[in-house]
Amino acid sequence: CIERRMELVRVVSHNTHKRMVSCLQGHIGAEAEKRHKKLPLTSLSQAMVEGGNQLGEDSLIGKMMEVCGEAENRLASELMQHELQIEKDVLDPLSQLAEVDIPNILKQRKQLAKLVLDYDSARARFATKSIISGTNTQALTAKADLLKEEMDEAMNKVELCKDQLAADMYSFFSKEGDYACYFVTLLEAQADYHRKSLTVLENVLPTIQAQQDSWTEKPAFGTGLDEHLKRSGREIALPLEACVMMLLETGMKEEGLFRIAAGASKLKKLKAALDCSTSQLEEFYSDPHAVAGALKSYLRELPEPLMSYQIYDEWIQASSVSDPDKRLQALWVVCDKLPKNNKTNLRYLVKFLSKLAQDSEVNKMTPSNIAIVLGPNLLWAKTEGSLAEMAAATSVHVVAIVEPIIQHADWFFPEDVEFNVSGMFAMPTPASNHNNHLDYDCGTIERKRPGSMVGPENDPTRKDNTPNKHSDYTLRRGSNTLGRKQHTSPAFQPPLPPVEAQGQGHGAGQVPQLSAEPQPQSQSPSGGSGPEASQHSLAQGLAALAAAQQLLAQHTEELR
Repeated sequence: CIERRMELVRVVSHNTHKRMVSCLQGHIGAEAEKRHKKLPLTSLSQAMVEGGNQLGEDSLIGKMMEVCGEAENRLASELMQHELQIEKDVLDPLSQLAEVDIPNILKQRKQLAKLVLDYDSARARFATKSIISGTNTQALTAKADLLKEEMDEAMNKVELCKDQLAADMYSFFSKEGDYACYFVTLLEAQADYHRKSLTVLENVLPTIQAQQDSWTEKPAFGTGLDEHLKRSGREIALPLEACVMMLLETGMKEEGLFRIAAGASKLKKLKAALDCSTSQLEEFYSDPHAVAGALKSYLRELPEPLMSYQIYDEWIQASSVSDPDKRLQALWVVCDKLPKNNKTNLRYLVKFLSKLAQDSEVNKMTPSNIAIVLGPNLLWAKTEGSLAEMAAATSVHVVAIVEPIIQHADWFFPEDVEFNVSGMFAMPTPASNHNNHLDYDCGTIERKRPGSMVGPENDPTRKDNTPNKHSDYTLRRGSNTLGRKQHTSPAFQPPLPPVEAQGQGHGAGQVPQLSAEPQPQSQSPSGGSGPEASQHSLAQGLAALAAAQQLLAQHTEELR
């Protein structure tokens, strides 16, 4: 039974040693330095470092490969030390047990069996000679005594071998706990190796992540606005500026801009070019619809809309104010709440769209049409799903928000805009509108209404509506009263909105007004009042709403 147990231990230890050796990546018995060179991790490290050097410092891949290569080399050193420890503390003792200690004990068992046979043979010879010596001469008696000595010696050898075998077996079983510790040592060594390897990785990860974060050439599409601006050190998002600059040069007279879909392959190529921050965009100047499509895609792929999730409900509430003048005031208040980067980029875009609308007789893109096709890409609810659902759910409200902002861009954003803000485009900068004399006070949220929306003869806050009175008017908000003088310069007063824009912007989303102030009497576009003027305005509004709904349906179908 004991012998069978020892044999099983020998077989199991031998097989375990063999499998453990196959798990090692270094050469058994080799010196530390030679072993390190032969590790696969070392080869990987060398290949990475060499590849990083070939790509150079101006390549992010090159930097990453160099840092990773150094980390892999340190991991290879840890692995080499781990395998040396395993070989010394586990493999060598297992080999000693399976190949030396137990076989020696088993050899002693065989030796004992041989000595027993020798003893039996000597005893048989002695027994024969004893019988003969009883009847024969004295010489035979002496021979029998010699055989007895031989038998006694064989017996002593058997006893000695039996004692040694028993002692070795007892020693084996007493050391079984020590043999079992080899496997505890194995796990402890592996745990220590993995801890050290993890430390190496944790030390290098912040470095490599910092290099990754500092790399400015990252995709702009689908990246948050703040992250993109911070990483690139820009004030205006690159896709926004690039597309605007290209459209200013070749797209302002293009009919149906932002409405006509561009070729998918050309659009994909332009987006890829903008993502890698290239300035080689000459080939796209001839395809303004692809440029407009890229601009829409950038706005649509922002994780958060340019006009912000946080104030979505406030936008909707402001657009629902029934009085046109108060609606503009409410929209301005909400617009002023936009985060800095969102407001700066929205101002940039709105100034461009306002400039685009000035050529609406040619390009057919009035503020209303622009708001219909571009509005759903500027503002949407956070809980909405697909693009089609987004357009259907927010289109009416968004058009009522975006259209007046475009129509009165210089009132919402009185500051001049330099479209070539980064200076990376060589085309001449469009002339600034220096006639924008806005009566604007930065210290208050109350703004003077656009000149197209109010005049001395239809100012609802005047106590005297006589046309011959002076043109001063007062805006009241709570207990604050600001006296303002109305500008009559044509540069300040935007032209009256087209019929369809006026109907869409002032007729949609009519709900009870937010202010408790009395509402002015309805007036016709010509300044008259009464039933005929009201019917005329209603007819215009209905016609405009029908036209806008038709355009909206077409755009929604295109999006689908």
